[in-house]
Amino acid sequence: MPFREGSRRYNIAPTQTIIAIVRGEDGEPQARPMRWGLIPPWAKDAKIAYKMINARSETVDEKSAYKRLIATADRRALLLADGFYEWLRSEDKRQPRIPFRFTLADGQPFAFAGLWTPGKLEGEEIETATILTTSANSLVASVHDRMPVILAGPDAEQAWLSAELDTAAAKSLLVPYAAELMLAAPANPLVNKVGDVPEGPDLLIPPAA
Repeated sequence: MPFREGSRRYNIAPTQTIIAIVRGEDGEPQARPMRWGLIPPWAKDAKIAYKMINARSETVDEKSAYKRLIATADRRALLLADGFYEWLRSEDKRQPRIPFRFTLADGQPFAFAGLWTPGKLEGEEIETATILTTSANSLVASVHDRMPVILAGPDAEQAWLSAELDTAAAKSLLVPYAAELMLAAPANPLVNKVGDVPEGPDLLIPPAA
């Protein structure tokens, strides 16, 4: 997930830092580090973040934690990436899930549609974000029935941060990315590991056979 030289990441887990592009006070886009997993200002326990790493686009304007965020451009975010993982369950339940990495066919970075909010964690001010999801396109559907919303290029990215978009117009951007413009490839099962999150380019290389 490139952002600047030396900052490339290969495996970002919930509660870790991601890069978000948001509207600054002057209305211009600015990059900010945020914690992945929304912690609403009213939350009493930071563990809620694990339940709020994603938000369903179909109902985002109905849920109390999200509806005020999507309604204003100041709380919408572009979350930068160049790929994402989904896991295929083996027919043999004793075997580990098989990870697949999804990218754009041209290999370019892209932006997930996200929402963010300021809040506090253990008395410290913090900014947290969630990724919006939608129904899977035909490529992703072979592995999972949902996928993150990838905004369809610079125009959609600019629109997502535009103050001219109301909730309905913003929701209209939350559609599956075209399957023919994406690729899928097996990844290293090391990404299945929980706890100490593995890192490095080897995660993109599946084991032989």
